[in-house]
Amino acid sequence: MQIHAIAFDDFSSEDYHLISIHTTLEDYRIAYLLNLYLKLDFKKAKFSLDFKNQKHDASYSVYDFLDVNTDNYWFLISNVDTVEINVDRSDSLFNEAKATVHLIPEKKKVDYFLKMEGNYELSYIKNIIDQINKMPQIITSYLQETNNLKSKEFLIF
Repeated sequence: MQIHAIAFDDFSSEDYHLISIHTTLEDYRIAYLLNLYLKLDFKKAKFSLDFKNQKHDASYSVYDFLDVNTDNYWFLISNVDTVEINVDRSDSLFNEAKATVHLIPEKKKVDYFLKMEGNYELSYIKNIIDQINKMPQIITSYLQETNNLKSKEFLIF
């Protein structure tokens, strides 16, 4: 019997760009503002990114948009989820605590990722970043280098 091994590199297409966004807004508010300022049409996706492990279950919201001019998808992905964890401590009155978990743990300060699938010119992406940074509710946004991310397989869906 022949064994086939599949590596994550086989699926990781560098055919997308990732913009990191820092803001204190809720996911539905940032989707609304991106629609308003960038003339997009983000809608809540029919799926979310759910992860389960021994400590906690995390769910990250996703909004998607199909660019009909280029047939490319855009995704607004939350990087932060607040989960309840069980704490077994005798000195505590409560057995549960809240913890913040991140989709991409090495980017803990990033609140959202804007994933743009397709071949876009760098000047177009810089223009999008400039427009996002002009929004008064956004702290900052910038192009994220995907080659350096250790957890980039979480963005493959």
